Amino acid sequence: MKSTLAAGLTATRRWDVDLGRTIGFMGDDARVYNTPALIYDLEVTCRDLLLEHSDDGEDSVGTRVEIDHMAPTLLGQWVEITVTVTEVKGKAVSFSFTARDSLDAIGKGTHNRFVVGVEQTKARLLAKAEKAKAAQ
Repeated sequence: MKSTLAAGLTATRRWDVDLGRTIGFMGDDARVYNTPALIYDLEVTCRDLLLEHSDDGEDSVGTRVEIDHMAPTLLGQWVEITVTVTEVKGKAVSFSFTARDSLDAIGKGTHNRFVVGVEQTKARLLAKAEKAKAAQ
């Protein structure tokens, strides 16, 4: 991690609510942004911010999400997610976030990520895959 990664950094990203980001169980005329999509979009927003402050060969993985999804966002609207680094403790990075659409505050919460070495993580995953294959 670069020394530029510090508490107080913020980033905002806007996402269009397309069909794949909505629930469909209430019918096509009642499609709204689903919570798993909000979590995914939050994680990508945080990861993108971290990548700006990462060294070559580093990335991050999510370790915790705490979320209040407070209002619906309709298919075709946009969602804007703003993340703020609240703590950097070694390779552990904590964020707070807010999310809104053009009419409402729709979400808030926290997210934690851990900075990893890509090659080391890949080796660990391949070793786990071998163990899983042997256990079948």
